Amino acid sequence: MDMDGLKRQAAARALEHVQDGMKLGLGTGSTARHFVELLGQRVAGGLRVVGVPTSEATRAQAEACKIPLTTLDEVDRLDLTVDGADEVDGALNLIKGGGGALLREKIVAQRTKTLIIIADAGKRVARLGTRGPVPVEVAQFAHEVSARILASHGCRPVLRMKGSDPYVTDNANFIYDCHFDGGIPDPRALHDALCEPAGIIDSGLFLGMAKIALIAADDGTVETLRR
Repeated sequence: MDMDGLKRQAAARALEHVQDGMKLGLGTGSTARHFVELLGQRVAGGLRVVGVPTSEATRAQAEACKIPLTTLDEVDRLDLTVDGADEVDGALNLIKGGGGALLREKIVAQRTKTLIIIADAGKRVARLGTRGPVPVEVAQFAHEVSARILASHGCRPVLRMKGSDPYVTDNANFIYDCHFDGGIPDPRALHDALCEPAGIIDSGLFLGMAKIALIAADDGTVETLRR
């Protein structure tokens, strides 16, 4: 099975957790797109749910799939959110934000009863930060000052670009992708240190949030991990 097929298989397993009448968080990224598409098929068949998208891209896809949408301002709490991740460790701590939606994803995750992560086996790591960088969302104002602060914590911050211009999030912020050699020994301490200064809005470290991870393996099986 190719990578896209693995992602779709994990998304299909996540759909088994959706029940009629649920309020859902709709994740962002290549894996989450499969979930939204499959959910739209269920909605067309009569499933009654409402969704809160974590990005404008997901909003557009959900609208195209005719999934009813709402906002956290209207519902406050969600029953279930399904999203992807860039890295998943053994305790279901995550690195997210490769798709550029980490701030909205974290707000939605924090207002969710059950966060389910869907991913392929390549996203599993023994230590966070070993597979790729930690995205950090920062204000555009004085963003180079924020970059120097990030670098003081032992990383190499790289401003994310889109073509020749900085990538701008749905919240009009920039993202620095912070590379750590050898991984992150204490993710909680790092997150707290990174996010303390003004101008640094949030990190892509999602710690103690996910309750279930559905990991699709190369042989077509989907492993369920629980916290």
